[in-house]
Amino acid sequence: MPVLAIVASRADSASVHIAEQLLDRASWTEHTDGTRSDGDGGDTVYRTEGAALRVFDDLHLHLDGVASAFGTVDDGPEHEPDLLAFASRHAGETGRLLTAHHTGNFGPADHGGADGELAAAAPNATRRALEALSDHAPDGYETGLECTHHGPTDVGCPSLFVEVGSAEPQWEDPAAAGAVAAAILDLRDVTPDAERTVVCFGGGHYAARPERVVRETDWTVGHIAADWCLDDLGDPDSTAARETLDAAFTESGATHALVEGRHPDLVAAIEELGYRAVGETYLRETTGVPQGTVERSEAELCRVGDGLRFGDRATGYDGPLTAVDLPAGLVIECEGIDPERTREAVDSRTVAVTTTENGTRVDDRAVVPTGDEAAAADIRAELVDELVAVLRERYDGVSVHADAVVARRTAFDPEKARTLGIPEGPAFGKLSAGESVEVNGRTIEPEAVHSEEELRFPL
Repeated sequence: MPVLAIVASRADSASVHIAEQLLDRASWTEHTDGTRSDGDGGDTVYRTEGAALRVFDDLHLHLDGVASAFGTVDDGPEHEPDLLAFASRHAGETGRLLTAHHTGNFGPADHGGADGELAAAAPNATRRALEALSDHAPDGYETGLECTHHGPTDVGCPSLFVEVGSAEPQWEDPAAAGAVAAAILDLRDVTPDAERTVVCFGGGHYAARPERVVRETDWTVGHIAADWCLDDLGDPDSTAARETLDAAFTESGATHALVEGRHPDLVAAIEELGYRAVGETYLRETTGVPQGTVERSEAELCRVGDGLRFGDRATGYDGPLTAVDLPAGLVIECEGIDPERTREAVDSRTVAVTTTENGTRVDDRAVVPTGDEAAAADIRAELVDELVAVLRERYDGVSVHADAVVARRTAFDPEKARTLGIPEGPAFGKLSAGESVEVNGRTIEPEAVHSEEELRFPL
């Protein structure tokens, strides 16, 4: 079970109240650590299942190396922490707000830590903290993520701040302190790292887009550099900025970046460092799809940003893939007849498919969930059968041949109507709908202006 270290500060009134709530909400044992002073997290140490709590005199942002404090107590060594949570306050003009964030400086260290350095992030724990804050928030309190800011930058293990904001009335509110305490305790069984994490750049201090990613996709968020952080970072081509950018990924355990706004130089720097800039569509489309399947599908077909979309068979599938060509003309015709049934026919049989028109129209290639060419051909044949069934909704006769599907129907022929002297307009509409019309005292039956139409869709 992961071990959670919890840090409280006597210099932070909200932190003191959160610590009191922590002690009330779990069964703790008291231990003595004579190797450290009381102000340095020693003397009395509190332990409960999966967690230890120490209280310091200094503000959290000045506690570099604080994970090392969780060491020896009177009855034997403590386990080194896997995750550290700072119980803290948030100051601002945002009203009743409970937040979580990582720490570090994308530029000068004006509030603790070191210039251009970032602490090890805890993306999975931050996701859980946001969920827990939402679960436990008192009425009238909002919850959210903040961008990466202030120290410490050398904690000693992955960490996050969990905070009460945003002014004295909230810092003194026992319900708010209790919500943060409950959220911190909910981190006891949580590992800090996640399978898929994205570093976010751009946007505001209160990170609405990263928060949306955390709440609505299976991606977690590591370090977040708001617009003001990018100002601090400076020229992304500089050596110092490149080192900080690289640290944002390594300390987050991430290989992908989500960039908000136009920052071409930043994107170029990110990609030159070997990471990948993606859009929010990528994060949404790949949710539920193993990353290996995403990468193999993109290698076979195209990138998500160029129209790749994942089918129903992609969810949880991490097996072999075979690329198949789709009968594009047949698909297009069927989309015009019954777009929902056509898309379901494709999605239910494919792992991924190329698309056009922002992912709304199926294109001409797909990958299917098999490594066997014969099995892939069978899947494609099943798809063709379903598309033929869609064609039959509109055509009088449909036949399947080795090289094509042939569809026939009797259709209104405007040229025949003109030959009979029928004026364009309402009469054309009635004849097309199968109704007779009167023209110059003559009754024109629809059969007189219909022709056999045959369409061929190559396979």
